[in-house]
Amino acid sequence: MRKRSSTVLAASLLAAGLTPLALATPASSAVAKQYDDFNGDGYRDVAYIGYNRDGHTGGAVTVVYGRAGGLDTSHTRVIDQDSAGIPGSGEEDDAFGGSMTSADLNKDGYADLVVGNYTETVGSAKYRGMVTVVWGSRSGLSGGTTVTPKGDANSTYASFGMDLVAGDFNGDGSPDLAAIGGQEAWLYRGPFSKSGSTGTVSKIDKTDQGWYSHGLAAGRINGDGKTDLVILGSQLYGGDERSRVWFLKGASGGLTSGTSKTLDSSATTAAVGDFDKDGYADIALGQPFRGDGRGAVTVWRGAASGPSGSTLLTQATSGVSGTPEADDDFGITLSAADANGDGYADLAVGVPSEDVDGAEDEGGVHLFRGGSGGLTGTRSSWIPQTVTGADGAYATFGYTVHLRDLNGDGKADLGVGTAFRGLVLPGTSGNPTATGAVTLPAFDGPFLD
Repeated sequence: MRKRSSTVLAASLLAAGLTPLALATPASSAVAKQYDDFNGDGYRDVAYIGYNRDGHTGGAVTVVYGRAGGLDTSHTRVIDQDSAGIPGSGEEDDAFGGSMTSADLNKDGYADLVVGNYTETVGSAKYRGMVTVVWGSRSGLSGGTTVTPKGDANSTYASFGMDLVAGDFNGDGSPDLAAIGGQEAWLYRGPFSKSGSTGTVSKIDKTDQGWYSHGLAAGRINGDGKTDLVILGSQLYGGDERSRVWFLKGASGGLTSGTSKTLDSSATTAAVGDFDKDGYADIALGQPFRGDGRGAVTVWRGAASGPSGSTLLTQATSGVSGTPEADDDFGITLSAADANGDGYADLAVGVPSEDVDGAEDEGGVHLFRGGSGGLTGTRSSWIPQTVTGADGAYATFGYTVHLRDLNGDGKADLGVGTAFRGLVLPGTSGNPTATGAVTLPAFDGPFLD
């Protein structure tokens, strides 16, 4: 796909009534330092589902670019299938942005945004799904290339792109991409090109063992420097279908199958972080429907041989604020990063359907701080919706969360979605604060994480 020159970009901005911004200096040919720095200026950017433009249906992604001191809400981009250079066209039953990940897939120094549209109909294949790489550049995201589905992912109702995650799974320095399609996981080895070429593609499955995949996470769990993959799924045992999580170790040949774990309820989301700073990342598994929707988070602890041993966190855990109630949805969304700058990863847990002071489904976020021994209730804090204003009942504060250091101060900022708006609360040595909070434009969530 062609790159837009600075002259063309400036003309486009002026035509839209916007002031052109100074362009970042060119990035090097090395992989981008930040997986979410789409214009190579050294500052993290944020992507999330946004509103459809007038006359457009099918989903849209809003990108807010970073700058020194944090996000620049005057420098945004809306991307949909009617954007120039993006394959396809917006249709009413599409879900463009329904899944997202990012990495510098073509190793040009600019992070790229990978967008899933798992309800896309392609030709006669209804709801086959589509995955599009939107390419980073000095002027930001521009142009796109589709990822070719393989095997059962290239069929009717395959929902290709149901989930996506990126990482260097074979340790060769080129980011790879894992995608869900046809209830199976697929590994696309890098590097990627704008012409659509990739490295080899392989299916990840427990052959003839009744395994079905529905979710993905990635991180350096066994400490060997390669990215490891976590697959959320289910497996048939006789006539029973059990919720399972499967660890696959990064290896020079791609991925090596490791241990699996059975859960007492389905894990719908996962986040990876080193919560005890032992050099091995831990896997937090959100189980929002456990116990009639009271919810739980299982922390599967990382180790040199792979994850081993686990801790269960709920609102009944000692030190955790609140009381577990049916349909709270504790753990429906998770994000991990160091929120207070102490070197330990922390975990944000959304509880969007929590009733607060009589206000139904007002919601909130539990922040579990990492430390010696990992996550505990005694190091947790409750961040209610009321810290940011009086949205009140049905605000569903915390239905999506995002922990990342967006202002470069060493403390991750907390992005939170509500039914009415999206916010970023600056990180501090204590809790994220509403002081200096940024309201995100055209926010419909969830976040890229």
